[in-house]
Amino acid sequence: MPRLSALLLAPLALLASVPAAAQSILRDAETEALFRDMSRPIIAQTGLDPKNVDVVLVNDPSVNAFVVGGQAVYVNSGLINEADNANEVQGVVAHELGHVVGGHAVLNQGAKGATNISLLSLLLGAAAAAAGGGEAAMGVLMAGQQAAMGKFLSYNRAQEASADAAGASYLSKAGITGKGSLEFFKKLQNLEFRHGYRPADGDEFYSTHPMTGDRIATLTDTYQDDPAWNRPSDPKIEARFTRVKAKLFGFLAEPRDTLRVYPPTDNSVPAHYARAYAYHKDSQLDRATAEADALLQTAPDDPYFLELKGQILLEAGKPTEALAPLRRATELTANQPLIATLFGHALIATEDRKNFAEAQTVLRAAVARDRENPFAWYQLGVIYANQGDMPRARLASAEQQVLSGRMEEALASARAAQLGLPEGSPDWLRAQDIEFQARAEVERTRKRK
Repeated sequence: MPRLSALLLAPLALLASVPAAAQSILRDAETEALFRDMSRPIIAQTGLDPKNVDVVLVNDPSVNAFVVGGQAVYVNSGLINEADNANEVQGVVAHELGHVVGGHAVLNQGAKGATNISLLSLLLGAAAAAAGGGEAAMGVLMAGQQAAMGKFLSYNRAQEASADAAGASYLSKAGITGKGSLEFFKKLQNLEFRHGYRPADGDEFYSTHPMTGDRIATLTDTYQDDPAWNRPSDPKIEARFTRVKAKLFGFLAEPRDTLRVYPPTDNSVPAHYARAYAYHKDSQLDRATAEADALLQTAPDDPYFLELKGQILLEAGKPTEALAPLRRATELTANQPLIATLFGHALIATEDRKNFAEAQTVLRAAVARDRENPFAWYQLGVIYANQGDMPRARLASAEQQVLSGRMEEALASARAAQLGLPEGSPDWLRAQDIEFQARAEVERTRKRK
C-alpha cells in the first residue's frame, strides 16, 4: 500500500511491532476473521479458550510460523503466500498450538534472549547448518532470521515430535484432514532441496530437529489412519482463504508482479482483489476503483469490498466520497474496530467539524473493543485536541506510544495527562497504569545498556 507511514489503518495495514519478534504485524479485518474461523475448531481441542488465543499475521516474506510464549501463534506473510489452501495453514497452526500447550517457548532454556521459537523455515536452517551448509542456511533463513539460529539449534527433537503429535491430535479431534499438514511438510522438504541441503548419514545426530523426511513418514502413518483423512476441507473457508491470499499478495508485491500473477484477463474475485491493490499502489485511481466496483457488482453488501472502495477513495484524497462505503461497511460488521477506525479517519479527513462528533463516537467504540490499535488512539487524540480536551488527548497519545514501543514518549504523555485529569477517575488511573508500564520498560532498557 502506498504511503504506509501515513495510512496505518486500512485493509491490510502495517501497525505495531511484535516486541519479541521485532517485526511488523499486518492487521486486516477480513484476514483476522478468517484466521479466527479456521483456527477456532482446532483451538477448541487444545483445552484453551479460543477467545484468548490469537493467530497473528507478520509482515515477513520467509516461510515461517512461530510462538514466543503466551497464547499466540505468529504466521508470516511468506507462509500464506506459499500455502496452496487453508488446510495447509491449519496444519501449521495445529503444530504451533502444540508448542503453546506444551509450554515449549517457556521451557526451552536455550531460547532465553532469542527472538522467537519457530518451526518452519528455521528448522531448515538448523538442518543445513548442522550439515555444514552455511550458504544454504543463510538462504533459508531469509529476512534477518539468522540471529535465531543459535537458539533454534537448542530446540530439542522431543519438543518438535511432541508438537507434531499434538497438532495431529488436535486436527483429528476437530474433524479436519491432515492432508494439508503433510503437503506443507513436503513443501519444506522441497525448500531444503532448493537451497542445496541433502540429508546425509548421521545428520540426525547433529540436528536438534527430526529430519523433515522422517517427520513426513511418521505423520503420514498417523494421518492416513485418521477418520478425517478423506474429509474435504470446508469449501467456504477455502474460498475465503483464496481471497485473502490474493489480497495479501496485491498489498505486498510489486504491482508488476501482481499483474503477472493476476492478469487483467482473470475475472475471478481474488484477481480483482489483488489488482485493486496493485493499481492503487501504482496511483492508478480509475483502474483501482474499477476493480473495487467489479467486486461490489458481485456482492454489493460485502463489507470488505466496501472497505476497500472506501480506502482507495480516502487515500486518493477523496474522504467525503469515502464516507458512504465506509459507513456501510462499519454498519454491516457491527462496528468492527479496524473498519470503524478507517471510517473515523475518513470523517476527520473531511476537515468538516460537523463530522467530528460522529468520528469521536466511532473511534471510542473502536478502542473499547480493540485497545491494541495505535492508529485509532492517534485519531481519537486528534479529536480530543480539536475539542481542547488536552488531558485526554495526551492520554490517547500515551496509549498510542506505548503500543508503538515509544516508552519514553509514553511516560511523558501519561504524566502530563494525569496532571489534567480528575484524580482517581478511570482515565487518571489508566494514565497511571501507562506511566508505571512505560517507566518499568525504560528502566529495563537502560539496564541492558
